[in-house]
Amino acid sequence: MKKKIILTALLGATTSLMALGAEHAYLYKDPRIMGMGGANIAVGSYSTSVFSNPAGLAQIEKSHGFVVDLLGLGVSASSGIADFIDDIDGADTDSQMTEVLQKHAGEHFHVGVENYMSVSKNSDAFAWSVGLLAVADVNLMAHPNGSTNGGLLTTSSRVYGGVVVGAAKPYETEYGRVDVGASLKFISQNSYEGSLGISELLDDEDLGQKLQDKYEKSSSGFGLDLGVTWYPFAENYWKPAFGMSILNIGSMGMDDNFGGQPLTVNIGASVTPEVAFVDKLILAIDYVDMFNANTVRIYNFNTTSDVTFTDYSESDFMKRIRLGASARLIDSSYFATTLNLGLYQGAYTAGLDLQLTVVKLNFATYAEQVGTGSVDISDRRYMAQIGIGW
Repeated sequence: MKKKIILTALLGATTSLMALGAEHAYLYKDPRIMGMGGANIAVGSYSTSVFSNPAGLAQIEKSHGFVVDLLGLGVSASSGIADFIDDIDGADTDSQMTEVLQKHAGEHFHVGVENYMSVSKNSDAFAWSVGLLAVADVNLMAHPNGSTNGGLLTTSSRVYGGVVVGAAKPYETEYGRVDVGASLKFISQNSYEGSLGISELLDDEDLGQKLQDKYEKSSSGFGLDLGVTWYPFAENYWKPAFGMSILNIGSMGMDDNFGGQPLTVNIGASVTPEVAFVDKLILAIDYVDMFNANTVRIYNFNTTSDVTFTDYSESDFMKRIRLGASARLIDSSYFATTLNLGLYQGAYTAGLDLQLTVVKLNFATYAEQVGTGSVDISDRRYMAQIGIGW
């Protein structure tokens, strides 16, 4: 209770020396999954299921043989990031930069570049996947009048990558089929948490280099993920499934930096009814981070060269709910298309997946809630991905 009282007071403070960081931890967001609300714990079907529930690898279509993604290059960006960057670039004086920071005060901006390449196969004995991950995750927020020189541009950003190996095996029991999966990942990252004052923003020197010189922190580590999916009524019209995963077992060496990966327990359920005129329909619901391992990070930018923070527990129910629907309309060797809709952290999501022979195109939109509870800081993002695979 004491922590909640302190947190409420901090969030309600008007001083711009405080900045809120409350995005839930993640390593990779697949636009195919984010389009349907981020719900995948009891769904699977993709190599990227290793990031939500490795047991989902057992749902990769056996008829597809080796599933190869030689390229999975994606970009994601906040809806207003282009205008924000243009305003920053167009400011030439202290007063103009202050006006820019005031104009965008309280807005959160994100830019991401992701690539996940993998090889997967679901054989009669078990399913397996090996993947390489590379991500740049940039987050910016403006704070006017937050320092002696008139304002701050704060960032919580990271560049990271690594290797992910996963496997899943199905078991037939008298209570239905049970898929059990595990994955092991090694992730190395450089993180950047800090601020730049107006004088630094107006300097011609590269901003990225400034942040790197002042704030770069390196970390790396291994993490183990375990998961299970249960299919109790295979012959039932709804074909229900129930999933559970435990992610980030063991220390990944990132807890004190932005991008830390806390151990989380997650549950989900899905149904796959047969519907006319639809090749495959999936309805899913997830509840992630059951024991509230994710925290709210409150930054204190006392000077442009000193950053301190405190992590507080949070239990925002809506931030943990995922609802999704996926309708695969066509699935052939030459063309496939899927429509996705969902609800993620209380806001709508939508997506479109296309495959033309070996070219894959995926689009999605969702809103990330970087506030918590009554503090609404919603960041609407758009994702696009092009892949080469089969």
